[in-house]
Amino acid sequence: MNPEAPRRLIDIWVYLAATPLLGLTLTLLVYHAAFVLYRRSGFHPLANPVPPTVLVLATLLWATGTPYATYFEGAQFVHFLLGPVTVALAVPLFEQLHRLRRLALPLLAALVAGALAAAATAIVVAWALGASPATMASLAPKSVTMPVAMGISEKIGGLPSLTAVLVMATGVLGAVGGRFLFDALRIHEPAVRGFALGTIAHGIGTARAFQEGEEAGAFAGLAMGLSALLNALVLPSLAAALLRWL
Repeated sequence: MNPEAPRRLIDIWVYLAATPLLGLTLTLLVYHAAFVLYRRSGFHPLANPVPPTVLVLATLLWATGTPYATYFEGAQFVHFLLGPVTVALAVPLFEQLHRLRRLALPLLAALVAGALAAAATAIVVAWALGASPATMASLAPKSVTMPVAMGISEKIGGLPSLTAVLVMATGVLGAVGGRFLFDALRIHEPAVRGFALGTIAHGIGTARAFQEGEEAGAFAGLAMGLSALLNALVLPSLAAALLRWL
């Protein structure tokens, strides 16, 4: 081993620690390690790389006393890429355009039913368990992609930070359990599986759908985008009315 190697590693660490690049570097390294394990498991849903990545990064921030704002200075580049990645989902979707025209009405009905059921059941179950109004409002947009969900949560009196955690948990649960539920119900049509995952489990579910096939991923991307639009327009007033009634 080159005796200069440890010295160089220390120099690199000192440099990264003094710049916003540390958050980005740690995020990429931890996620890469988690994804390698995910790939070696044969992409088993229970080995989804998102939960271990979040757990390791949170532990590192806690152990080093690093404020989240400091970490985010570098890691925000990953956040920025969410926009271009979402737009890029239009490419596989365009290839399914002929099917979209044929399935427009069933997809619209499924979208409305899925989006409303996701919000209403979350609020009602939380109310039955004695949750506070702020917690119920935070739960309402849990199935919407995170930037939109946080905005909705703030508008209806929820806690955006709590909503962010709930959105991530919902996505992971959908990605992990979706395949088993579809198989148990004998639902094998890729478009149906993908659309359901995109409606309920947003981006993480969409990523999982792409692993099942491009058709499933395309319909998941469509559902994620339409669900975000529908919820942004309708959910604030509906959730506020339901919260007042409860």
